[in-house]
Amino acid sequence: MTPMIAAQHTALDASVLVLNKMFLAVHVISVRRAFCLLFKDLAEVVTLEEGQFTTYDFATWREVSEFRSKNYREEEDDWVRTTSMEIQAPRVIRLLSYDRLPKQSVKFNRRNIFARDGNQCQYCGKKFPTSELSLDHVLPRTQGGKTTWENIVCACVDCNVRKGGRTPRQAHMTLIRKAEKPKRSPLLCMKLSQKKYRSWQTFLDSAYWNVELK
Repeated sequence: MTPMIAAQHTALDASVLVLNKMFLAVHVISVRRAFCLLFKDLAEVVTLEEGQFTTYDFATWREVSEFRSKNYREEEDDWVRTTSMEIQAPRVIRLLSYDRLPKQSVKFNRRNIFARDGNQCQYCGKKFPTSELSLDHVLPRTQGGKTTWENIVCACVDCNVRKGGRTPRQAHMTLIRKAEKPKRSPLLCMKLSQKKYRSWQTFLDSAYWNVELK
């Protein structure tokens, strides 16, 4: 795959924060899906310019993109090339007719647990690829431990074997941090740590809602 094609795929697979018609964050989708919604006039691009929300339909966003591509580009911007021009990948869009409220719970699943713990073994503190991590019950199920946010942590194979069916105290091991349910989607927090998604923070702080990533 050539660098240009690879960059194109990367841009289309980047993430876009979706707001409902009341400007509350409700979802995260790909740039590819966002362009489909914009092209069908089901959504508009939202940006924060000089402290004010500015919105663009697909046609005006193309014009803005053309101007920006010729005059200035930020390092963190993503661009999608068409047959006649380049169009900037939006970071935030607003659905024009969707007024449902955001979900306020974080899904309890393997992906979110790994994201919460940052792919870090909660006993030795080392980071590992997801394939080299397992999930450990802090209080073993054989001792009444439940499968909950507060009792499940990431553990590397060596630490998991060392701990066995014991509590950390019984195994003379210590958790590097207390396991708890995150207030916000762990995957969303990982996105916010990247410079190109920092514009999301304004909308999330304004809404005070959790966003569920899929």
